[in-house]
Order: sequence, then structure tokens, then C-alpha cells
Amino acid sequence: MGSNANALNHTTEQNDSKESVWKKILPHIELVAAGVCGLLIALGWFFSNEGQETASIVAYVLAFIIGGFAKAKEGIEETIENKELNVEMLMIFAAIGSAIIGYWTEGAILIFIFAVSGALETYTMNKSHKEISSLMELQPEEALRISPTGKEEKVHVSQLIIGDKILVKAGERVPSDGVISEGQTHIDEAAITGESLPVNKKVDDEVFAGTVNLRGTITVTITKLNQDTLFQKIIQLVQSAQSEKSPSQLFIEKFEGTYVKVVLATVLVMMVLPHFLLGWSWTETFYRSMILLVVASPCALVASIMPATLSAISNGAKKGILFKGGIHLENLGNLRAIAFDKTGTLTKGRPEVTDVLFREDYTRESFLYNVGSIEQYSNHPLAQSITKYVKQINSQPLNKPDQMEDISGWGVQANLEGVKWKIGKVDFIGKEAAEAFQDGIYQKLAAEGKTIVFASDGQGIAGLLALKDVVREETSKAIETLRSQGIHTVMLTGDSEKTAQVIASESHIDAFVAECLPETKVDEVKLLKEKYHTVAMVGDGINDAPALASASVGIAMGEGTDVALETADIVLMKNDLPKIAEAIALSRKMNRIIKQNVIFSITVIMFLISSNFLQVLDLPYGVIGHEGSTILVILNSLRLLRS
Repeated sequence: MGSNANALNHTTEQNDSKESVWKKILPHIELVAAGVCGLLIALGWFFSNEGQETASIVAYVLAFIIGGFAKAKEGIEETIENKELNVEMLMIFAAIGSAIIGYWTEGAILIFIFAVSGALETYTMNKSHKEISSLMELQPEEALRISPTGKEEKVHVSQLIIGDKILVKAGERVPSDGVISEGQTHIDEAAITGESLPVNKKVDDEVFAGTVNLRGTITVTITKLNQDTLFQKIIQLVQSAQSEKSPSQLFIEKFEGTYVKVVLATVLVMMVLPHFLLGWSWTETFYRSMILLVVASPCALVASIMPATLSAISNGAKKGILFKGGIHLENLGNLRAIAFDKTGTLTKGRPEVTDVLFREDYTRESFLYNVGSIEQYSNHPLAQSITKYVKQINSQPLNKPDQMEDISGWGVQANLEGVKWKIGKVDFIGKEAAEAFQDGIYQKLAAEGKTIVFASDGQGIAGLLALKDVVREETSKAIETLRSQGIHTVMLTGDSEKTAQVIASESHIDAFVAECLPETKVDEVKLLKEKYHTVAMVGDGINDAPALASASVGIAMGEGTDVALETADIVLMKNDLPKIAEAIALSRKMNRIIKQNVIFSITVIMFLISSNFLQVLDLPYGVIGHEGSTILVILNSLRLLRS
């Protein structure tokens, strides 16, 4: 039975793999088909000019089949499934109608435009599936379970039940939510809280699936089933947020069905009614209905949006702004509020030494020399930041301490040149002496949101170092620029209220929400959407993924996690916050050009339709007017390529 189940799972995995490969190559196949279609159109035009009508028609027929197959298949399947005609079917009818009256080139061009848009649409849709698999890869599939007899066995995380004990070694990710029953360690919880600093964990402290055990081996008692873990909730939040359709998308779908019905109904009426009411001949009636089908096709409307969008996307790419789709670029211009993650977004994402204070019998160099000599042998992130700072300031080679002891959760102690040093938290060094050092400077630095590391020698407190995840140099300027564009800014962070307040003040942020978990960030984004309607979220961590997906527009920093980059709609490739304001300006310009194009194309279509009814429009002029309006809106769109 077990072997059959394994075989079934293996077969399923193979099928999933094949489906995944097919989804990856499908956009490329459609793009190649569009390219071949364009080449065949050129050949058809060439043969037509050379008087080789048969070869020309063959080339056009092949262009119809190769370029239009994917969209025709999609249009027919959706029509059968939804029992409603769509724009795909209208474009096919228009192309066939053009061919019937001898205008093969125009029909083929309609097919070509839709083939290109279809390839881009498939590529964009496939992107929505990647972040889910990226998230899942961060949670281990197996856990080392300890049986009641003490035997260790590897099991799949889905087999863990509440009350099971698992062993998590240093460097491993925690497989499931639980509490520590044995051991003490530091946990990197960036995947959940976004905090840049590891958290000290001891017995009875909670740990989460997907977080990283940095130090010692711990035993964890499972408190939640795999499907109920906080990590799985993040995945579910991303899936839920991405399944919701935007108002613009819903409007487009509704408009599409109405437009097709109106045009086809009008063409059918046009094929019969004028003969009886106006006395037109059957030849004239069919001729006018075919002109109507050509001039009423939404070719110019399609060209009003896609070239403008692609031009704006290309312009943004040159500036290090990656847009994952036109809908996100369009929404960006309507922003009224932006929510920012703190760590790695507004700040640099790593602690840096900001203050060095020492006892008067030390010089700055001698104090840093002693501290750096000891901290260089600690693997704690704060110690690494201190060592890096000391090596930048002091060119003197550091010494090697004796009897080095790393006391987890507190600090380190060692003998250096005959002096016993202790470096670490205030309680480790001696709270009363630390708080009295230099008239209580400790409280002032802590109030500024800084982490304090004390150092003591045989004579008491020798000095302290203050570290802080400092705000990026460009942050305040970027926020001020956004404010000038009429956009409300909010910071969402897992930090404490005090730290968040300091960072918000330095960043010039309008408002902030502290102590945010992923669910909290999603809730805050939804509240902002209720108030401001169109809201962006900017982040770089795994914990930001649900909020990025929930926002109207998700913006990820280029140096962030893969999950944030996959989930986001826009990526700042160089972690340059001022680029957000540039992207918004580009989006607003694109929206203006699209409105110009849409109004112009609709006006031309209505004019051509009216002229056709008045029998003053011949087919060649109808085609020239229709295709000419398309060329004009494309040229107008290309203005977006300019910086």
C-alpha cells in the first residue's frame, strides 16, 4: 500500500513538473508564433506587390492560422464555457470579414496584434504562481522527530501532530510552530516579523515554522498542525489576495461582453435591414456590413493601451524600475497612500555602530581595540557589526583573547592581556553600574531606538557602543517627494513602539504602526484601502509578501527576498526609494496618454461608422481611417520612451 502511494505521488510530481515546464515555455511559443505571423504578413505584402496573388493569399492564410490559433482556441473555449461571445471572437470575425472582401493584410494585422498581446498576457499570468512555490521552499519538508523512547526519526512535516517533540540543530529552519522544551538559542525571525536582529529563545518560548535556528540545538514541542502554522497562513494570505480581481479588471470583462454583442448585433442588422428600409442592393448591404465589421473592430482601442504600456515599462526598466504588468503601472498613477516596511526598505536592514562612549582612562582607539579583539570571535550579528566597525576605524591588528566564553542570550566574556572583559547586555554587565555610566546616557540612547552593548573590565564599566538599523540616506527625500505628490505615507514594522516612533520621525513618515505580524500588515493595508482606495505596499522581506499581494500595487526592493520580488507588482532593482516618485510620475503620464488614445480612437471609430451609414465611406478609406488611427495612437504612445 505504501509503495503504491509513493508511486502515485511520484507520478503526480512528474505531471506537476511537466505542467510547470509547459507553463514556462508557453509564453515563448506564443511569442514565436506572433513573430512568424508578422513575417508571413511581410511576405504576403511582398508577394502582393509582385503580382503573385496566390502566394500572397497562402502567406496570409498561414499568418491567420499560426498567429490566430492560440487566441481563437481561447476565444472559442471561453465562449463555450461562459456561453458568451468575447473580444477574441470579434477580432477573428473582423479578420475573416476583411479577408472575405479582399483585405487580407488588415485582417492579418488584427491577428498579429492579438497574438502579441496573448503572449504577454500568458507570461504575466504565469508570474502569479511563482511566489507560492518560493514560499513553500522556505519551510522544511522533513523534521527530526524524537519518539517517546528517545529514538530520532525523520518524518514529513505533515505527519507531525500536536505534542510531538522534534530536534532542530544549529543552522536549520524550524519545521513547524511550537515551544522550546529543551535548549537555548538565537532565532532569525525575519521570515515572520521582518526583524533584522536575531531573537534570544529559551525554554517555553515560541518558535515559528520557516525561521532559522542560528545557535545551539533545541528540542521543540509541536503546538500546531502543519496546515495551521503561521508560515502556512502567510501562503494562504498571498493566495487569497492574488485571487481577488481588481475593479479595473472586472470593468474590462464586463465591457468586453457588451461591446462584442453590440457590434455583432449591429453587423447582423446591417446585413439585412438597409436592403428593405433604404432600398440598398444586397451587394451594397453586404459591402457596408463588412466595412462596419472592419471599422468597428477594437484594433485602435487595443493599440491605445498596449504600446503605451510597453513604452512606459521600457522607460522604467532603463531607470531600474521593473513593472510586472500594465495593470500595476496603471494603478500606480492613482495612488493616494503608500505603506512601507521598515527593515531593509526605509532602513539599511543591518545594525551599524552609531555611538561609542568610554571611560576617561581609555582613548577611543584603545577601547575599540579591546572590544574588537573579543567580539571578532563571536558570531552574533551585533558582534559582527562591531568588529566590522572597529576594523574600519582601527588599522592596528586585533589581539586574540584567552578563555573566550560565549554566553547565549547575554554576551561574551574573555581574558585579554591579563584583564577579564565582559561584553553584552546591561543585565549581564551589571544594571546599576551601566545605568549610572556617564549620567545615565544609556536611557537616552535607548530612547532613540538604539541597541546598547556594554563592555566592562576589571575596574567596572569601560564603555558602551550603541547600534541601530540606520535610515537610508535617501529615505527622507523620497518621502518628502511623495508627500508633494499628495500621497499619504505609513510605516508598518514589527519593531517596538519606541523604535518605530524614532524611525518614523527620521524618515518623515506621516504615520506608523508598530509590532506588526504578517496578518497585521495585511489588515492595515486593507484599512488603508478602505480610506484611500488605491494603496501601495513597499517591502523586501518574506513577511511582507501577504501585504504586497493585498495592496493595490506591491513594490519590492531589488535586494529583498525572492518571495517579496515574486509577489510584488513592481521591483526597484537598485533599492532606490526616490524611484517610486519617478514611477508614479511615469504612470500618471501613461494614464494621460492612454486617455488621449482612447478618446481619439473611439471618436475615429464613431466617425467611420457614421460615414459608412451615410454611404460616403468606401472600404479602402475605411481601412485607411481605421489603420491610420491605430498608427497615430501608437506614435503617441511612443512618446513615453523619452526620459
